[in-house]
Amino acid sequence: MSPWGKPPPQTSLNLEEVMSEQLASHLQESEEKALFDEGDTPFDEVSDDHLAEFLDTSSDEMLAKMLQIQLDVEYDKELELQQLKKNGNSKVSVSYEKYKMSPGWLSYSSSDEEPSIDEKKRDWDTFETEKKQNQQLPRCGYAKKGEAVVTKHDSAISARKNVCKMMEFPPGIETGDAGDGYDVKLSNKVYNKLKTFSVNESKRLNRVTDKTDKSTAEMALDATTRRLLFKMIENNILDRVDGIISTGKEAVVLHAAGGQSDVLEVPRSCVAKVFKTTLNEFKKRADYIREDYRFKDRFSKQNPRKFIHMWAEKEMHNLTRMKEFGIACPDVVYLKKHILVMSLIGEDEKPAKKIKESILREEESLLAYKQTSEMMARLYKEARLVHGDLSEYNILWHQNQCYFIDVSQSVDLTHPHALEFLYRDCLNITNFFNRLGVPGVLLPEDLFRSISDLDVHGSQAEILSKIQDYERNEELLTHSASTKTYPFDYCWDKLQSESGSQ
Repeated sequence: MSPWGKPPPQTSLNLEEVMSEQLASHLQESEEKALFDEGDTPFDEVSDDHLAEFLDTSSDEMLAKMLQIQLDVEYDKELELQQLKKNGNSKVSVSYEKYKMSPGWLSYSSSDEEPSIDEKKRDWDTFETEKKQNQQLPRCGYAKKGEAVVTKHDSAISARKNVCKMMEFPPGIETGDAGDGYDVKLSNKVYNKLKTFSVNESKRLNRVTDKTDKSTAEMALDATTRRLLFKMIENNILDRVDGIISTGKEAVVLHAAGGQSDVLEVPRSCVAKVFKTTLNEFKKRADYIREDYRFKDRFSKQNPRKFIHMWAEKEMHNLTRMKEFGIACPDVVYLKKHILVMSLIGEDEKPAKKIKESILREEESLLAYKQTSEMMARLYKEARLVHGDLSEYNILWHQNQCYFIDVSQSVDLTHPHALEFLYRDCLNITNFFNRLGVPGVLLPEDLFRSISDLDVHGSQAEILSKIQDYERNEELLTHSASTKTYPFDYCWDKLQSESGSQ
């Protein structure tokens, strides 16, 4: 049978030939002879020497080694491609030589010539080679090489040592493989800068990890804050802590249920104000507390985290003073570090809305404006405080009554910028109630004069300038009178009046 599917040509036979027994036996003998000639020697006729030659496997081991070498060379070529892709155009290259399977001098070839194998021990990198070639300096610090004297301060030796030290930087600093056949040198100035950067980078990474654990996030609490809240629950100050009421630039306000404490009188519904322990979102806190006489001596001695504790304490003192003079605000329940627990303004465990979010009728808007103006005046004249951040976002409206909140930035009247803060509050309140369409809203300067009893007139810029001049005069700020015989303003006004009369 032909492998191409074509049958061999058949010889046509007549009936007599087919019937001939002699022809049949002849054909059988010819076919058997043809098969015997095409086949191999019969197995029983193969000699022992010839059979041993076929059973010899000594060359198989060499063939396997050659195949393994070829496989290793292909693997090394793949590593070289990865090395080229990794380095690119970088001046500092990365080497994969130590990961290669075959020595660098070996390359697969189909020629019959065997490579000459170097049995000598090779160096790991150029640093080891140079260390062998150059003798170590003695303890005295210098050595003589020919006619020259080499010291430990030699620029070439020092530069190579700096490169060797650079290779010992932490894993996060990518230095590359400077010992891979390159004679890299590094001056002391460059090495010192790299070392300083390495130390600072390690500190920064540790600081970032530490800050993640200790800072309060935008909508969550850190481990320290959660631990303080759990202690309040264990001490029966709080029964439970619910969800978030609001978030701001300085704190996160949580709803909480009051506990049954034997020491404190805790209302049934409370709020836990958690001040954020980072200063990123409210960096101007120092302006409100640096010149406050109540915290002036403690301000410069505090680290950032303890400064937040002092900020929470400041709000507690301000709320307590406001309550003493009958100004509507939350009651202080408990203070622990940067967590301030207060009473909830609202009913049925639902917090009251801010006046910005409330829908007020005309008479309610007018009532809210009158209450706000009166509370600002009482806060200034009786409690001797200025809110400092009063706006529609820091006033709650509940059962036809306004409540002041967020008073941590409130300052005493002795603060150098108290009048500026008061005038800013007047601007915010006037603009808000004008947008509501409340009739009879005073101008900002009129509201400021009615509260502070200071006679200031002019445009907004002129009023601010006069307020700043007034604040700079410590005698006026403290005693509301000047002891100078001829103050400049008095002399100027007198000169103007005399020139006008003439």
